[in-house]
Amino acid sequence: MKVLVINAGSSSLKFQLIDMQTKEVVAKGNVEKINEGGSFLKYKAKGQEYKFEKEIVNHSEGMEFLLEKLTDEKIGVVKSLDEIEAFGHRVVNVGEDYFDSTLVTPEILEDFRLKVDFSPLHVPGAICGMEAAMKICPDKPNVAVFDIGFHKSIPEHIFKYAIPQKYYDVYKIRRYGAHGTSHYYVTQRCADLLGKKPEDINIVSCHLGSGASITAVKNGKSFDTSMGFTPLEGIMMNTRSGDIDPAVIEYICNKEGKTVSEVVRMLNKQSGLLGVIGTGMADMRDITENLSDPNVKMAFDMYCHRIKKYISAYMGVLGGADAIVFTAGCGEHTPELREAVTEGLEFMGVELDHDLNNSAPRGKEVLISKPSSKVKIFVIPTDEEMVIAEETVKTINNLK
Repeated sequence: MKVLVINAGSSSLKFQLIDMQTKEVVAKGNVEKINEGGSFLKYKAKGQEYKFEKEIVNHSEGMEFLLEKLTDEKIGVVKSLDEIEAFGHRVVNVGEDYFDSTLVTPEILEDFRLKVDFSPLHVPGAICGMEAAMKICPDKPNVAVFDIGFHKSIPEHIFKYAIPQKYYDVYKIRRYGAHGTSHYYVTQRCADLLGKKPEDINIVSCHLGSGASITAVKNGKSFDTSMGFTPLEGIMMNTRSGDIDPAVIEYICNKEGKTVSEVVRMLNKQSGLLGVIGTGMADMRDITENLSDPNVKMAFDMYCHRIKKYISAYMGVLGGADAIVFTAGCGEHTPELREAVTEGLEFMGVELDHDLNNSAPRGKEVLISKPSSKVKIFVIPTDEEMVIAEETVKTINNLK
């Protein structure tokens, strides 16, 4: 069975075609700048990479273009669309009615449209992706897999905010979290590496990419997580502020005559590493190469402090952990970050091996803690697309 995994943004269509028998990614790519001018498709298959420029004005055209390449006689990987048996779609959050993966129907799509306020930056693009797949391949099942799914297990006393109860009862304002597919994947892999069942481990999972979140995993299930009602809460990120006193929003509005929406947009798009450094720099590779700059060093220290604070808190909440896992772009590829974050945690049984950390190969699962470390430290490359594909197959099979 081949599953086409779709991660649709407002102007993009990321995709991976996965053969579920071999667990092989047979093709992947991204349609970028949809309806923005200068749109193009990046496509990788059979060890070759291609770039095709074409004006694409909507997600349906983007879907048709990528499917055309997947079935192309020369560079395609399937003879016809008949070989693609299902579509799996990443959906960030449409509220607590949708933690479990679900088969997409016109009625479900209509319900999603009513709930875009839960994730207005992400859900409209996902809806466009699902509509495009259903329009072009009406006979193929489409499954929505939710970023918040893994966090369904968070207890009520942890997911609730200390605000009047009516705001939960009426608007379902609560902690939802994000990156659930990633935290789930590394939990499963960490259990294997420890030689234990997932239900027998406690870990702190650190998904550190441009968006970043940390999750306390208790007995293999999400117990607490740093992102909240939206992905703005939690640790400092590339362009997001993370945790901030809510009164700051009112203060800036009053001082600068901005609307609440304008300030929230600033906290999402112009803050974090980007905002503190102030020169347009937010990529961790550039930051680690420029730590001699006092402002860059300040931003790096702020970033690491907030991560360390969450790790320490979650270690306490869990009553200790079997492992700390680093994943996603920054977590997997930045030894300087991992060293700064774990430094000073020796009293908790966390001992980083500096040589193993600095020599950790890219794209590999690797143990980077000392043999004497009571808490193991792993780098585990994430694979969210594989989780989405597996959930897609599972959901379809459950309907039979």
